[in-house]
Amino acid sequence: MSTERPRRAVVTGIGVIAPNGLRADAYWKSVREGLGVLDRITREGCEELPLKVAGEVRGFDASDLIEDRFLVQTDRFSHYAMAAAQLALDDAGLARENPEEPFEIGVVTAAGSGGGEFGQRELQKLWGQGSKFVGPYQSIAWFYAASTGQISIRSGLKGPCGVVASDEAGGLDAIAHAARGVRRGTGAVLVGAAEAPLAPYSMVCQLGYPELSTVEDPDRAYRPFTAGACGFVPAEGGAMLVVEDESRARDRGAVVRAVVAGHGATFTGASRWEESREGLAHAVRVALDEAGCAPEEVDVVFADALGVPEADRAEALAIADALGAHATRVPVTAPKTGIGRAYCGAPVLDTAAAVFAMEHGVVPPTPNVFDICHDLDLVMSRARPAELRTALVLSRGLMGSNAALVVRRGDESAQ
Repeated sequence: MSTERPRRAVVTGIGVIAPNGLRADAYWKSVREGLGVLDRITREGCEELPLKVAGEVRGFDASDLIEDRFLVQTDRFSHYAMAAAQLALDDAGLARENPEEPFEIGVVTAAGSGGGEFGQRELQKLWGQGSKFVGPYQSIAWFYAASTGQISIRSGLKGPCGVVASDEAGGLDAIAHAARGVRRGTGAVLVGAAEAPLAPYSMVCQLGYPELSTVEDPDRAYRPFTAGACGFVPAEGGAMLVVEDESRARDRGAVVRAVVAGHGATFTGASRWEESREGLAHAVRVALDEAGCAPEEVDVVFADALGVPEADRAEALAIADALGAHATRVPVTAPKTGIGRAYCGAPVLDTAAAVFAMEHGVVPPTPNVFDICHDLDLVMSRARPAELRTALVLSRGLMGSNAALVVRRGDESAQ
């Protein structure tokens, strides 16, 4: 019988493009301090729409990080993803161009709606000027798989590539897909998600979501777990991670920042929030089982925090169902209330925050939330110092997907 140790998937690189920071360190500083950056939407063409508040990525110049030949082919959501991917590769100490083992590194992204801004611009040309004025890149830039393809091409990564389309929870599902690939023999996977849902066309599409907040006060527009919960506000941006075989990472001297330990996923149907209680709890149990983790070992929960009363109640009860008596003792946080929900990018940003939280021994606060009406130990006002070895990240999608991810501190992976 083989005594060879099973391959482990670990995080060695993090890249972030978010409303509260254009690099991972800036993002974590804002998250740790509980800074809220929600504000009135300033994008041209959005002034008269009912949605007034969102998390915009400001000060981002794609040309600082991405070559012009890629910019003209791609939408804003891919610009964010490519920039975050480069930052993640740099953080992991992996060469972006012409890697020595191109077939050892793959790319996996999750996507919600794809390139709405690019698509709208080209369709306006079609309707206003005619088909001869529509560029050839319209055929690819809008596609939800565009970011995976462009990251792979730009970085010369030829390993297993894919796209996960499983609603907002797809951000966690993509990380799990990458981890499984690494356990089965892939050297490393660049994985994550970034979204750009603040173009007029994209925003009009979102207006059909009953869970969307149309409150005009940025400080009150997104307050989950409170009596004043009135829905969520969208955000753009996201994060990319390098998930790598642990032995490979240690052999090349990389810093092992966290281990991807367990994942669970279920489906309970669009806007059926009461039923999401059972589905989310089951996903948590599956993730804990895969991680070999007892409920009482969970040191922090990064909540989905939709901001809809029925959904918040279901999540609070799901945490109680899955963690039992430990549920009222474990600190819970939702940093996304300070930046908005970046759809598929949101749980990847939460995963990045979980890694930083474990590294720094502190639970970040939940911005704009000061009074809750659920039996949770929600961290509010300021960060809370804590010994963190295991984090649980939760996500649900508007179409009914539920996912849970267990990540452990980097030094735990060597044991």
